[in-house]
Amino acid sequence: MSQVAVDESNNDVVTPAGAEAPGTLEAALGEAEREVEAALRSATTTARELKRALGAARTGQVRDLRKALSAARSAAAGLAENTTAVADGFHFDEHEYLTSGGYVKELLAEAEARGLVIVEDDDQLLCYPSLLRVLPSDTAIEIDKVRDRRLRPSVLVSVLARAQERGPRFKAEAFLDSLRSAYELLTSGADKRADAVVRLVDIWSVLTMLPGQRAQYSKQEFARDLYLLDQSGLTRSARSPRVLRWAASTGTKGSGTLVTVARSGQQQRYWGVSFAPDPAAQEQQ
Repeated sequence: MSQVAVDESNNDVVTPAGAEAPGTLEAALGEAEREVEAALRSATTTARELKRALGAARTGQVRDLRKALSAARSAAAGLAENTTAVADGFHFDEHEYLTSGGYVKELLAEAEARGLVIVEDDDQLLCYPSLLRVLPSDTAIEIDKVRDRRLRPSVLVSVLARAQERGPRFKAEAFLDSLRSAYELLTSGADKRADAVVRLVDIWSVLTMLPGQRAQYSKQEFARDLYLLDQSGLTRSARSPRVLRWAASTGTKGSGTLVTVARSGQQQRYWGVSFAPDPAAQEQQ
């Protein structure tokens, strides 16, 4: 049950990889950004002229005071006009866009253009090592159980790319011990050999048997952690001499298969495991 860190310190807006189609969130936000920048320029000019007027009033330079006040009034009028334009012009229906699936399509297109692989899996999006879920009712996206309101596709893709470069914080040995404990519970409670192959979906059911646990630890998260364990190369821990063995066989084509996305973007499938005694440890006995 790993944790994936997502950097929230960098809110820089980056230029998207391709031209935005009309009606996209990226295009709507880009237009709003430009209009807000224009309003900020008017605000800066207004503040500058008011400061000049203040200085002239303090020193009694009446001519300069009148000139600065006139310039400030013009700038303030421009500020009011620009602010009204951006407030009235931004009428994007983000809830409908998030609900309809349009946002996911735009996000996938932006990721593809930037060379980042995101795969849809039921109601989640898989982007190694992150798991995402769109939350229309909250106008947010959930990244590894952390809600993030930065919905701009170009920004979100950059966040995911940085998380991919850093990699996950994953405690492979602790996860392996949990996996083995659930495995031993299943093999000891049934008429099975001690090293029998057990389906991973059954192990996930044991790990999430407490009320509410399945909502806290989904199959997608479990599959992601299996891949991270697989990549770590760890097959045994200090707590047990038993060795993990991955079992694929024909099970990867049927029910019970768990699928995740590898760092390369390829789908990775997992079906079953066994824990067998370590031959080297037996020889030493």
